[in-house]
Amino acid sequence: MPLVGIITVSDRSSSGLREDASGPGLKIWLESRGFIVSRLEIVPDEIEDIARALIDSCEIHHMDIVITTGGTGVAPRDVTPEATLQVVDKLVPGMAEAMRAASLTKTPHAMISRAVVGIRGKTLIINLPGSPKGAIENIEAVAPALNHAVDKIKGDPSDCA
Repeated sequence: MPLVGIITVSDRSSSGLREDASGPGLKIWLESRGFIVSRLEIVPDEIEDIARALIDSCEIHHMDIVITTGGTGVAPRDVTPEATLQVVDKLVPGMAEAMRAASLTKTPHAMISRAVVGIRGKTLIINLPGSPKGAIENIEAVAPALNHAVDKIKGDPSDCA
């Protein structure tokens, strides 16, 4: 199963003012489906900190999937998509579109999500919302394609069926 890292992006959680609920919630959800979550990290809403955590997860820790939670909206401090765009080699817009489409069936606020999904080297990076409920709903939308995506990113030459 893919090796997963989770990065919570939150000024309040990184400074200890609020407990992180999204990262641990995603860890439980992913592990209950067989994924191996080996890394949890919390960073503030700063482009440089987010980009560094993404790069480290990809290049030092060799994660197959890196999930961010938080910073995908339109608030002034929401900069996770910008940080992600700085570090990815390719975008996977269909996954981000699928997450927004699934979320729109639950809340009209989904249309203000700026989450992106992309690839850095051999790692799939997925931006999720910061709320525990929204994060789970969004990962559920793309979960059926995760293993296949990881296989293809790593160079699996088999036909897509």
